[in-house]
Amino acid sequence: MAQRIALPASLAAIAAIAYFLAMNAGLPFALHVALKGACVTILAIAAAMAARRTDGWLLAGVMTFGALGDMLLEFDLMVGAVAFAVGHVVAIWLYLRNRRAGPMPMSQRGAAVALLLCAPLLYLIAGPAADAGIAFYNVLLSAMAAAAWTSRFSRYRTGIGAILFLVSDAFIFARLGGRMAPEQAALFIWPLYTAGQMLIFVGVRQRLGTEGR
Repeated sequence: MAQRIALPASLAAIAAIAYFLAMNAGLPFALHVALKGACVTILAIAAAMAARRTDGWLLAGVMTFGALGDMLLEFDLMVGAVAFAVGHVVAIWLYLRNRRAGPMPMSQRGAAVALLLCAPLLYLIAGPAADAGIAFYNVLLSAMAAAAWTSRFSRYRTGIGAILFLVSDAFIFARLGGRMAPEQAALFIWPLYTAGQMLIFVGVRQRLGTEGR
């Protein structure tokens, strides 16, 4: 079980590092896009191969739309954003199906509310670039992170992974809004995003795997 999770996670990490080191190396466009999509594609394939029931297939869907978003962003920002938005909807579905049992401590409820309130904050960070599409996306992104935090999946993996995804997008919005130079934002966006996706994958797979699901 551990090897089935560790191997794809390790391969995904290698792919993520390779892209980070080569993203400004002037690779042929097709190779650039393929290398960018490799990290989360590996996680999507691993999730699909392990899927037996609905939750497993939902995880595969989350990773698949993430991989599509990574690659489609290179062609069209809006189309890529739509793929990520669909992935957030699938993730929310997964997390709400797996809500944490029993009463939740007030501190954890507060953390979930704080994550939901990130939506207007991200809108403000986007500055002049903010529009209705970005506002809607931010609502989905924040709801995804809050749902992950309140799910029964490990907060130290899936929960933190969702937060890293959110923070990564915050740097994207800071770049779009002219609040950060593109080359500075690039140092944070990819590492935070891929680390977040890998933690989400590991957290969900570990929990489902221990239940034989």
